[in-house]
Amino acid sequence: MAFPERFSNLPDYAFPRLRKLLDVHPAGGTPIAMTIGEPCHPMPDFVAPVLAAHVHELAKYPPNDGTPELLSAISAWLAGRYGVSVGPDRLMVLNGTREGLYNAAMALCPEEKNGKKPVVLMPNPFYQVYAVAALSVGAEPVYVPATEATGFLPDYASLPAEVLDRVAIAYLCSPANPQGAVASRDYLAGLIALAEKHDFRIFADECYSELWRTAPPPGALEVSEAMGADPERVVIFHSLSKRSNLPGLRSGFCAGGAESIARIRQLRAFAGAPLPLPVQRVSERAWADEAHVVENRALYNEKYKIAEQIFAGANAYQTPEGGFFLWLPVADGEEAALKLWRETGVRVLPGAYLARDSEFGNPGRAYIRVALVAPKEEMQRGLIQLRDCLYA
Repeated sequence: MAFPERFSNLPDYAFPRLRKLLDVHPAGGTPIAMTIGEPCHPMPDFVAPVLAAHVHELAKYPPNDGTPELLSAISAWLAGRYGVSVGPDRLMVLNGTREGLYNAAMALCPEEKNGKKPVVLMPNPFYQVYAVAALSVGAEPVYVPATEATGFLPDYASLPAEVLDRVAIAYLCSPANPQGAVASRDYLAGLIALAEKHDFRIFADECYSELWRTAPPPGALEVSEAMGADPERVVIFHSLSKRSNLPGLRSGFCAGGAESIARIRQLRAFAGAPLPLPVQRVSERAWADEAHVVENRALYNEKYKIAEQIFAGANAYQTPEGGFFLWLPVADGEEAALKLWRETGVRVLPGAYLARDSEFGNPGRAYIRVALVAPKEEMQRGLIQLRDCLYA
């Protein structure tokens, strides 16, 4: 059976590649997993009681777009966090941001742009759903380097005008995965102005927005509204996975212009899976509570202080401004990950697995990504072994 040609260039998923690299070799010590960004901090204590109180609602079909109470809680959170007023017609509840980042492209990417094949921009390295979404809609993915030279954010404005005029969607992740870079207000304003000039949408993946070191990262929607940009110009994506340590809840939302959200809702009505009502009830409570978010952020910042102590004096180390990953420079990411596994049992992800080869090389090849999600003592042991193995 033939597969669609547009998927012939589908990127290999990072974790099967990692298993092929490492699992043919025995671990050199007690395994410590530092690869997947799966939060391990305690989830909020209200989760189980709320689920139990609403388990009977599994007997009902849930509303596709979100309960009125959940949409209200999200709207209130956006007002408090970013100072923007977003009504329920501009919100859509998601099964985590991945569903939204994919389906928004399905709903909003045109078949042509200025009579040509549309382009979807994304940073390189990137969250792999961006590329799969682009290929799924028959667009041309364009991978724009996000390197130390560009502040680990993509310089979309450097692209030729003939490419920018074909752009339908530009993905941006801030704080960035994997590098932890935060897009400033000036950066966001410049990107929005570029989108206005060349008439494309920005999909702002902000799922790490509440994990920051010194100041809350600005949001694309708040900058867009302050500029008076087209309300349809920006769609933002948020999740409870990192903010609230609830990756298994699969609960997030997107917000944007009323027309964009209406089209995403229409696709959900036919092809999507709404969140079960007990999940929506927990989500209502989670978006309305900030105390657990503050505690969670403090735990990560404590971990970063530990990392700074462990890597003190190492010129290679930089504390990222957001997220929960270290993006550590090495000579070769695959060789470093394999050496670390075989000699210590610490498991990290080669940066090349999160990026694409280009004419300039692979911007992740000389890095490893290290997730700081494990319990503090385990994480500390893993970082010490990593330092002694790779940087001694």
